Amino acid sequence: MSSHHASRPGSDPARPVHVVFVGAGAVGCFYASRLHHPTHNVFTSLIARSNYKALAEHGIKLQTHTFGDYTVVPDAVFPSVAAAAVITAPSPAPPGSRDWDFVIVTTKALPDRSGDTELIAPLVGPRTCIVLIQNGVGVEAPYRARFSHTPIISAVTVVSAEQTSPGTIRQNRWTRIHLGPYSDSASSSSSSPSGVDGGSSRTTGALTPTSSIPLTPTTGLGAASPSSSSSVPGSDLQTRGMACAQQLADYWTRLGGIRDVELLDEIGLQTVRWHKLCINAAFNPSAVLSGGRGNADMVRDPELRAHLVGVMKEIWDAAPRILGRPFPADLAGPEKILKSTERNVGSKPSMLLDWEGGRPLELEVILGNPVRIARSKGVELPRTQTLYALLRSTQGVREEGKAKGKL
Repeated sequence: MSSHHASRPGSDPARPVHVVFVGAGAVGCFYASRLHHPTHNVFTSLIARSNYKALAEHGIKLQTHTFGDYTVVPDAVFPSVAAAAVITAPSPAPPGSRDWDFVIVTTKALPDRSGDTELIAPLVGPRTCIVLIQNGVGVEAPYRARFSHTPIISAVTVVSAEQTSPGTIRQNRWTRIHLGPYSDSASSSSSSPSGVDGGSSRTTGALTPTSSIPLTPTTGLGAASPSSSSSVPGSDLQTRGMACAQQLADYWTRLGGIRDVELLDEIGLQTVRWHKLCINAAFNPSAVLSGGRGNADMVRDPELRAHLVGVMKEIWDAAPRILGRPFPADLAGPEKILKSTERNVGSKPSMLLDWEGGRPLELEVILGNPVRIARSKGVELPRTQTLYALLRSTQGVREEGKAKGKL
């Protein structure tokens, strides 16, 4: 796969841009479908497992609230990472290792169960940018540790989508996605953990507002400029990551028609992650521990509502102390979120669906990481830690029971 010159936002790349999605669930398939534009030199492929046969034979079938019904035939569908990592005949390119421009990870974040960084390693080349569309906080740290010179885009999405049958995706509501570069903001900050600096740019990862960052062509989307000699590796990673994020946002907006793609600086993106955590850390574990109650059902129960408020406010108050930046005024607070949830009748959080399906839970990125990251800044999250301890034990007991039953 040949290198190419990065295009400026608003123009098509001069050479093919190759994107591969690791994870072909509802979120991965939806965003892949809005990114595949061969006539504009942007080519999207998928790595699938259980739905591989359906996707390989029929493409992605979409039934969407936003874009109507349509079918997208990806550039390629692979049954494994190994298959996606190597070019074989009869491909027009010569045999050898592929050099993907974007590797977009949309799998569930389960660092306690699987090594996703090891999984994608065969896909990451010198021109690659890694994109993480995953829940929770601290998801980027293992990737940064393994791929120390690779630009990383951290992404947070709000999209209601489900796979109704293999290869068929229904998008019900929302398409919002926030993108920002990642260097090391989940693990280091120059701000004091005991206070907030009023939103100044003192925290590690603060960047110039995205509208004023010029995008200059490089040897590849994720490649460092040959003349780059930055003495601050994090600053270089941010610059390259932001350039990649600008391009990806351009493809999704200009070509894919998604109108609510938003670019943020590094700490701004982490702030959005912690805001979404206010919801996920409260509703997801509580749905399991309450015996399987849905979102609206929990909110309408006075005691559960008080519990949810407590967890959400704990994170709401702690996040600015951890990141050194307050939540923007336009982000909904706990009470507004709870009021909105009252109308979400019948909805179940993803963690409850995983629990009911007997699948591993995203415990570490939604509960464990926040507790550890906060503690490293001198901030305690006692309510969140309690949920983590109880749910980790509950899952462990169930898995021990299943293991004994197989003996």
